[in-house]
This record gives sequence, C-alpha cells and structure tokens, in this order.
Amino acid sequence: MSKWLRSGRRRDICFLLAAAEAGELRGQELKSRLESHYDDRLDPKSFYGSLSALVDAGFVEKRTEGLHDVYALTEAGDRRTREHGAWVRECLEDGDETVG
Repeated sequence: MSKWLRSGRRRDICFLLAAAEAGELRGQELKSRLESHYDDRLDPKSFYGSLSALVDAGFVEKRTEGLHDVYALTEAGDRRTREHGAWVRECLEDGDETVG
C-alpha cells in the first residue's frame, strides 16, 4: 500500500473529492466538509499540508480559480481511491458473512 493510503486524513480528502458533484472542490469547502465529518476543527497548516502532499504525490491536482485554489483527483488518485473503497467494501462484506 502506498504511503498516502496510510494517512486517514489523506484518504478522507480523496473520498470527498471522489464524491464531489463536479469532481472538484475549493480548498475551504473541502476543509469544511472534513471538519463536519470529524466534528472537529482542523488546523489549516496541517490540512493544507495534507493536500500539498497529495498534490506532490500526483494523486490530486490543484488549480487556481480567481482567489481560490480548487482541488480534484488525478486519474491515479481516482483509481487508488476506488481500489481502496472496493477493499473496504470487501472487508465489510466478508465480516458480515462471518457474523451470525
């Protein structure tokens, strides 16, 4: 498993981007959605550090739209996110079969 998948925050960022209606989100909107999910405030420096690491690794692309940075999954990021999602679903389904 590549290192980016071992970070829960990075995985969650990728899942939020994969689920975004337009396939992309502004940085602040992404941060707000993650804070809502965690029910906790995220340190901006730490959050944007996670985003930068995903951009540097080639899993997320960043573009500027006016005053805002907009983020979207790259093809590699989308593929890895979907592979991880399939693995999680498989684990949950296997767990359901062993219960009861």
